Amino acid sequence: MALIAMAVWDTEENNRTEYTKQTIDSLIKTVDFNKHRMFIVDNGSCEATQELYKSYADNDACKGMVNPITVMFQRENLGTAKAINKAWALRKQGEHCIKMDNDVVINQAGWVDEMEAAIAADPLIGQVGLKRKDCWEYPGHEHEDWRSELKMLPHIAGTPWIIVEKCKHIIGTCVMHSSALLDKVGYLYQPSLYGYDDVIMSHRTHLAGLYSCFLPHINIDHIDSGETAYQDWKHKHSGEQTQVVIDLVHEMYNGTKPIYYGE
Repeated sequence: MALIAMAVWDTEENNRTEYTKQTIDSLIKTVDFNKHRMFIVDNGSCEATQELYKSYADNDACKGMVNPITVMFQRENLGTAKAINKAWALRKQGEHCIKMDNDVVINQAGWVDEMEAAIAADPLIGQVGLKRKDCWEYPGHEHEDWRSELKMLPHIAGTPWIIVEKCKHIIGTCVMHSSALLDKVGYLYQPSLYGYDDVIMSHRTHLAGLYSCFLPHINIDHIDSGETAYQDWKHKHSGEQTQVVIDLVHEMYNGTKPIYYGE
C-alpha cells in the first residue's frame, strides 16, 4: 500500500483547473484505490477547482473505492513541500509515499504497484520516479551529472524482470519515496513556496546511503505547456532560491546541516 500526495494551487490567474482534472482522471484510471490511498492538499484554490472536487463525489468510477480520494483544504498557499508534508504526516508504518504534481497524465495502469515492486526487489532504492519526455538523463550523456545507468534488479523466478535507470537527480513530477528513506530523512524540504524540493531530496537520498532511479518505460505526459505567466513566475521564484539551495546542499555534505527534516 502506498500513500499518494498531490499539492494543488489553482487560481483564476494561473488557470490550472483543467490540468488538475486531467491528472485526477488519469489517476482514477491507473491506480488501484482499493490498495492505495490518495490525498489532495488544496492550497486555497479557485471556485472552479472546488467544484471539480465536488464532481468526483458523483463519479461512477469513484463510487465503491475502498480508499476514496481525500481533499485536505488549506486556507492559504503553503507551498509545495509543506502541503505534501500535511499528507505524508498520515503515513502508516512501512508505507511508501508518492509526491506528484497536478499537471501530469499517467498512461499505464499499475504504475504504483511497479514502483513498489522495484523497491521490494532492491531495498537500496530510496526514490523511484516516472520519467518525463523532456528529461536529459540517459546512459550516453556526455556530462556525468546527466549520465544514467540502466540497472537490472535482483530477480525472483516467476516474477517480472525489472530494469530501472539509476540517476543522480529525479525530477519531482511523480516520485515514490521508500519508507526506509523517509525514516532516515523525514519530510520534504524547500526554502520557499516552489522549487528545488526534488533536487534537495535527491541529495538527501544519496547521503542516506540509498539511490534514486526512474522507471523509464512507463509512459507519462507533462501537460503544462509552460507558456504562461504562472510558469514565468515559477522560474523567477525558484531562480531566486538557487544560491540558498547550493549553500544548503553543501552544508548537508559537510555535516553541518542534518539530512533529517521534521515538520
